[in-house]
Amino acid sequence: MSLDTAIFAGGCFWCMVEPFDTYPGIKSVVSGYTGGHVANPTYEQVCYGNTGHTEAVKITYDPAIITYDELVTIYWHQTDPTDALGQFQDRGDNYRPVIFVNSPHQRAVAERSRAALQASGEFGDAKIVTKIEDAQPFYPAEDYHQDFYKKDPLRYAMEERGGREQFKRSHWNK
Repeated sequence: MSLDTAIFAGGCFWCMVEPFDTYPGIKSVVSGYTGGHVANPTYEQVCYGNTGHTEAVKITYDPAIITYDELVTIYWHQTDPTDALGQFQDRGDNYRPVIFVNSPHQRAVAERSRAALQASGEFGDAKIVTKIEDAQPFYPAEDYHQDFYKKDPLRYAMEERGGREQFKRSHWNK
């Protein structure tokens, strides 16, 4: 079995784990930080905005069971691709939407998917602003951030109700 990885940023990493974690072929979903200039940053450092990192999830998956194309589609359905300044109640660069690509294949898939989403008219005249960037070193977040939806389901549910769930229902559940 040959595994691959995908890295997506879409606001608070707590809200990005469960949507991927439940699919067959997903081996792990790790919350962490990427895209910055400080090695092994802490949550506090990333929150202060001094490291350049973005909260993200690193997904290890079996491409024979779930494709990168499918992962990108799942990603779109978790985010507001028209908001470059954060996601829902989470504001700032550390919450920006980014697809971090590991290969030319991933870049081609992500760019094709973003163009198709723009052409779909799903967001009217709004521009799809989600960035596609080369993957950077990924640093796992502290243990208490891992699998947060399982560890603290009530707080996780409150995060989801911070605009994300309503947005998902109005745009993706049509």
